[in-house]
Amino acid sequence: MTDADAPETVATYLRLRGLKPSSKSWKRRRRIVDDDDNAPFTPGRDPGALGSILDSLSREAGWEITLAREDLVRQWAELAGHDTAKHSEPVSLENGMLTVKCDSTAWAKNLQFMRATILTEIGRRYPHAGVENLRFIGPDVPSWKWGPRAVPGRGPRDTYG
Repeated sequence: MTDADAPETVATYLRLRGLKPSSKSWKRRRRIVDDDDNAPFTPGRDPGALGSILDSLSREAGWEITLAREDLVRQWAELAGHDTAKHSEPVSLENGMLTVKCDSTAWAKNLQFMRATILTEIGRRYPHAGVENLRFIGPDVPSWKWGPRAVPGRGPRDTYG
């Protein structure tokens, strides 16, 4: 049985028992570290805070706008006030226009008076949300307008009696 025919386990056993000399090509190779970032005790190796890591991850992934909008909706009560939030809720945010639905037209009108204050607070707390304007609407009522253009006047309701 030659060296090439012997299984690796048998060759290792014979080498360790001193019956065969080890090959000179076998040497313990040292790991060469070319990357200084992975070397121990270098700056930047300390673990970061979870909040800062999540902030950088959301910034790199482009989630800042979406997360700011979600926070705005979730924290509407804190932003507008708890009493006001009982009677209103944000329903959509499109093209910089935040639409808030109110329980009654009276609440919609009151919030319209507070519009500048609420818009300033949104800009201060959630600058990445992209809110440029506010619109307050009352409860849903049937609308007879269809499409972007409508004929002025009473329309089909003038025959109701």
